Amino acid sequence: MDANTLYQLNQGQAQQEQLEAAKKKILGLILSREAYERLGRVRAVNAELASAVELYLIQLYQAGKIRGYISDEQLKQMLLALSEKREPKISFRRV
Repeated sequence: MDANTLYQLNQGQAQQEQLEAAKKKILGLILSREAYERLGRVRAVNAELASAVELYLIQLYQAGKIRGYISDEQLKQMLLALSEKREPKISFRRV
């Protein structure tokens, strides 16, 4: 690897870290403490679902549709709704 490639990798990594910090800041503003902790536990088990919920919450925040904190119960409902959408439905037809 040459110096330019290493520089570009470092820039990309720094940018990624800035995005993560901004995401954590926004989530800290809109989630109750319990909801934030739950999202962390979900991330440990199912990172894809946690990322989908984070993206959804950030989009709502940026659109100005979130008033106050998202409670743990509201987060549970979002997780349930998004996890149901992602699970494939398998049905068997007997002939």
